[in-house]
Amino acid sequence: MIDAAYVQRMSRYNRWQNENLYGVADRLSDHERRRDRGAFFGSIHQTLNHLLWGDRQWMSRFAGWPKPSIGIRESVSLYPDWNDLKRERTAADAAIIAWADGFDPDWTKGDLTWFSGGLNREVTRPRWQLVTHFFNHQTHHRGQVHAMLTQAGGKPHDTDLFVMPE
Repeated sequence: MIDAAYVQRMSRYNRWQNENLYGVADRLSDHERRRDRGAFFGSIHQTLNHLLWGDRQWMSRFAGWPKPSIGIRESVSLYPDWNDLKRERTAADAAIIAWADGFDPDWTKGDLTWFSGGLNREVTRPRWQLVTHFFNHQTHHRGQVHAMLTQAGGKPHDTDLFVMPE
């Protein structure tokens, strides 16, 4: 099981790492951010779009956020403009932290049922597992962005959870 401290810590880790990666990506040209680097979602810009889309998708299930109006295939083009993407990422991170700060661990004792567009069927899983997946999904795609930024000559900071500033 997970507790409120875990959710609060991971929400802050999410923001810390997004600030890190967006800060490095901001120093690249738009062309370099959009360059296909062979990652699952292609480019830095597309992967960051998908990640924001995914966060919004999960938060629509966890906290009643508006569900994204586009599907997973279109997630890479959620915000074509870099400045819009940065602004929306910052706002989402603040809202995720607010959700985490009010997190009730008793909520995780139940299951969540939703229709998965990716699987094209209804799915039911324990909520604690889905919250864990939510944070793992972020880390997975940020790892891809970290590698792409390094390929582009960027130098992201450390990603280890235990070195996150308090």
